[in-house]
Order: sequence, then structure tokens, then C-alpha cells
Amino acid sequence: MARRSLDQISAFADLVEARSTAMLRLAYAVVGDYQLAQDLLQESLVKVYVAWPRLRDGAAAEAYVRRTIVTTAISWRRRRSFHESPVEAVPEENGPDDSDRLATHDVLWDHVRGLPPRQRTALVLRYYEDLSEVETADLMDCSTGTVKSQLSAAVDKLRERVGPHSGVLFPEDQAVTR
Repeated sequence: MARRSLDQISAFADLVEARSTAMLRLAYAVVGDYQLAQDLLQESLVKVYVAWPRLRDGAAAEAYVRRTIVTTAISWRRRRSFHESPVEAVPEENGPDDSDRLATHDVLWDHVRGLPPRQRTALVLRYYEDLSEVETADLMDCSTGTVKSQLSAAVDKLRERVGPHSGVLFPEDQAVTR
């Protein structure tokens, strides 16, 4: 096993400390479950730590972590044991009704989680993580055209599920009907 210098260990620790919240947010958006997101991030960081001495460009380390999160999530989805049986409805918790905004947010994320993995990943990377189409294509290891078609299909499915003029996806959709 290669020995790591204190500088390498420190650089890795600094990256994890500075960007772990954003990385966890990405992992959650990709898998749609908080506990799975934690596991995904942990497994991805282990992979990055093992590869750390081979990284040539320390400035690209965060992009490497994002790529590792996406590819690890995709490989998890391919495993037969990954798929669980979903329940029809989550049990209600007794508590105050938060707000319409939170309800809309939850409904939208339920629809996003219902998208096929590649469409969901493209949507999350492009719009939630605010990456360009080229960066998204690079992380997903596909062409820019594939990203565009995945995004188009994802947005079409979401509009179909929530209604084209609900205003949930894009406020300008609602303004057209008024």
C-alpha cells in the first residue's frame, strides 16, 4: 500500500470538511433517500481516498468526487439487491401542517424520485447542482446530446405528472394560463 503524505491527507480532509454538505446534497438528490445518500457519500469518499495519490490535479478533486458519487449510484442501481419494495403511502406523522411550499416541494421530489435513474441524475446535475450540459455529460459519461434528451424526457414526464399549468415546475407555465 502506498504511503500517503501528510499533505495528501490534509488536502483530502480539507475537501471533505469544506464540501461534505454539498456532496451529501448531491448524493441525496441522486438517490432520493437520506440514509442511502449518507452511505453513497461514504462509499464514494472511500473510493476517492484510495485514488487520492493518483489525482494529478487537486483543483479537480471535487469534480472527481461528484463523478464518483454519480457512477457509484448508477452501479448500485444495477445491482439486483438494491431495489426495495416501495410502500403505497408513508405513514402520517402527527404534527402541525408546515406550509403549501413544503407540500409542493415534497410532491415535486416524489415525482423526481419516480423518474428513471439517468433522467433523474441528468435533472439533478443540470438544474439542482447548476452544472452545464457539458459538465453533466462528463459526469454521466455520455454525450451532451444524451444529456439534452434525458433532460427533455425528464421535464416532459414531470410536466405530465404534475400538470402543464400547475406552476410547480416552472412559474412561467402558470402565468401563461392567467
